[in-house]
Amino acid sequence: MKKNFFFIGLLILLFLSLSSIAQKKAVIAYYAGSIEKLDSFDARNFTHIIYCFGHLQGDQLKLRGAKDTAIIQKMVSMKYQNKDLKVLLSLGGWGGCEPCSDVFSTAEGRINFAKSVKSLTDYFGADGIDLDWEYPAIAGFPNHKFTPEDKPNFTELVKALRKELGKKMTITFAAGGFQKFANDAVDWSDIMPYVNYVNLMTYDLVSGYATTTGHHSALFSTIKQKESADNCIQYLLSLGVPAKKLIIGAAFYARTWEGVIDQNNGLYQKGKFKHFIGYNEFQNRISENTGYKFYWDNEAQAPYAYNATEKSYATFDDKQSIKAKSNYVITHKLGGIMFWQLGHDYSKNGLVETINMTFKK
Repeated sequence: MKKNFFFIGLLILLFLSLSSIAQKKAVIAYYAGSIEKLDSFDARNFTHIIYCFGHLQGDQLKLRGAKDTAIIQKMVSMKYQNKDLKVLLSLGGWGGCEPCSDVFSTAEGRINFAKSVKSLTDYFGADGIDLDWEYPAIAGFPNHKFTPEDKPNFTELVKALRKELGKKMTITFAAGGFQKFANDAVDWSDIMPYVNYVNLMTYDLVSGYATTTGHHSALFSTIKQKESADNCIQYLLSLGVPAKKLIIGAAFYARTWEGVIDQNNGLYQKGKFKHFIGYNEFQNRISENTGYKFYWDNEAQAPYAYNATEKSYATFDDKQSIKAKSNYVITHKLGGIMFWQLGHDYSKNGLVETINMTFKK
């Protein structure tokens, strides 16, 4: 009988251990800073780090030069601090995928690209690739080509990568967090079996081209603003996209507008986009000391700030909204959270630590 109890006890411990592993949430850091700044971050605070960005040269994935090589090598060396860390190469970014529509329109182009990714990941000892094509099949960066055929071609590109990289390598892609992307850019049912995660850019929902303010990183929709993380995620879940593969996006930066009248504290008012400001610059640029007052929209679960003297409005994520997004991940059993970008955070007591503290509760 004692042996049976001992055996049952071992099974329970094994089950709890496996459950803990299964429930571990991804914390995915995009990084576009210097190699020197990378040293200041604790690699144990994130599960994935993505080098930003590689580009196409012909049909090959290429880096910009020696500095990028050094940064990727530094990222890979961070595995000594966190043995489970995944280092991903990347393609594109905003404005970084001009030839993508043409190159990936042919099987040859897709296969050659996949082979170049395999070559680079092998060279660096990296763990996979993030595709940041903004955007297949719909308008993205001004004057970049897009066609309806991009949509199936993107699926075929991911299939080619999976075939070349094998089952163990990580493949992710950055997806627009707005409704048109969800509707028109991707064949969700076809592509999801081949990717590990979808990094939802549930920020920039009010873009730099907008002439009316709002919440650029809203968690929930409001009467005045439909676009939100919840709007995107619930739609994808309704299509059958697995929750465990969806990664909610957080903004480690603010967007500001000027010429905003002093009405409703600047929210949902006419204005002109002015600045992109990293979270670690807020103290000097968006603070009470610089004339801003801070507000919380309980409906959107999002913060904002307004400077009545300068008629300037700011929308951003902060610790409160990052905690709300992290709790949303837990509640809806999503895969985790990602953010643009690590270099805008503080190395200690920043937004990454807020994510981890929330996930550990």
